[in-house]
Amino acid sequence: MTSAVTAIAAAPSADARAYFAASFTFETDCWDVHDALAKGADFVLLDVRSPANYAAGHVPGAISLPHGKITAHRMSAWPEGTLFVTYCAGPHCNGAARGALRLAELGLPVKLMAGGITGWLDEGFALAAGEP
Repeated sequence: MTSAVTAIAAAPSADARAYFAASFTFETDCWDVHDALAKGADFVLLDVRSPANYAAGHVPGAISLPHGKITAHRMSAWPEGTLFVTYCAGPHCNGAARGALRLAELGLPVKLMAGGITGWLDEGFALAAGEP
């Protein structure tokens, strides 16, 4: 008997390996961000949600920069080669991807933090509150 899971065969192992290996060049997870922030981050974490959402609760150490406000002028404040990590509300939100796209279009290195605020909270990590 075939299920919806097995009706389409899995990719060959070599293709799956290439796909999953490549995915780490595009994203990171909440645990790794938390660990890196505790040790002194070597990236800039951008909360790309609205300033009101940022003020209500954000990842400690994140900078508020709504994805629609990402411009070449604003990003010139950081040294060339700076890695930016974007996050939004969570898997139900595409703001992190929108922010990452804007950064990539500016030629900047970028990853998104999978899970966003939802993932952060699911890991048991605390949020900070306050104005940007």
